Amino acid sequence: MNLASIVLFVYNRPWHTRQTVEALRENELASESKLFIFSDGPKNKEAKEKVQEVRNYIRTIKGFKQVTIIEREKNWGLADNIIDGVTKVINEYNRIIVLEDDIVTSPYFLIYMNKALEFYEKEKKVWHISGWNYPIDPAGLPDTFLWRVMNCWGWATWADRWKYFEKDTNKLTASFSEEAIFRFNVDGHENFWSQVLQNVQGKINTWAIFWYATIFLNNGLCLNPSLSYTRNIGHDGSGVHCGKSGYPDNRKLNINDNPRFSSNITENKKTVEVIKKYLSQRKSIPKQIVNKVARLILKRNIF
Repeated sequence: MNLASIVLFVYNRPWHTRQTVEALRENELASESKLFIFSDGPKNKEAKEKVQEVRNYIRTIKGFKQVTIIEREKNWGLADNIIDGVTKVINEYNRIIVLEDDIVTSPYFLIYMNKALEFYEKEKKVWHISGWNYPIDPAGLPDTFLWRVMNCWGWATWADRWKYFEKDTNKLTASFSEEAIFRFNVDGHENFWSQVLQNVQGKINTWAIFWYATIFLNNGLCLNPSLSYTRNIGHDGSGVHCGKSGYPDNRKLNINDNPRFSSNITENKKTVEVIKKYLSQRKSIPKQIVNKVARLILKRNIF
């Protein structure tokens, strides 16, 4: 198997970074994999000490075939750091696995990712491999499934898909009909479009929603495991875009080292319905109101 290079993005969270690296190093294929670490520069004096602490730690990392560290001299910000880092590495190595500094992985995460990249490489309708899934009950569901939504808590892709990535808010908003926005929002069960609007308004500067939009507009599909191979430990207020709320996740991670992949390249309706049910149950009344307001704003400002 042609193993994908791993790209890790870090900033100023020493404890989270250590948890992420130590879990990744426990993976069976770690010693055979190349690891590229992009360390963003501090945005202010307060961040400088923690950034340096992270850099001191990553310089000690062993257990991989090769460790390459790229230290940014200035602060790029999460979005630009990821877009640039992914583009540079994927253009050289064709396929990559991407992690941020708050993603803890199962010991079989790399096996799952590399097998999925191998299985779907020539299936051009599949654009993205995710290691994470919502905390749903996987009983009665397939090992893996395809659907429209992109999740970025441990993910992978190929150069011939990533080359279409585009972060253009004006072009993006002009490309979506009201019906498309509804589907983009998992048929009204989520509000991913609000992230697009916040980028348009300059309230946030993110990258992942644009990758999802790129896939969606090209009618691409994303692979997910029914039981997650990753866990996000960043919902403690330490991250740039993750507050203290989020997806509480105390599940045991997936330890299946031989997941089954489907050759039926269509969205798995059964699993999607289970996810929709989960999303409906976790939706609070205030969030429903916010979503309704966002839709009204969208109609007035764009259509």
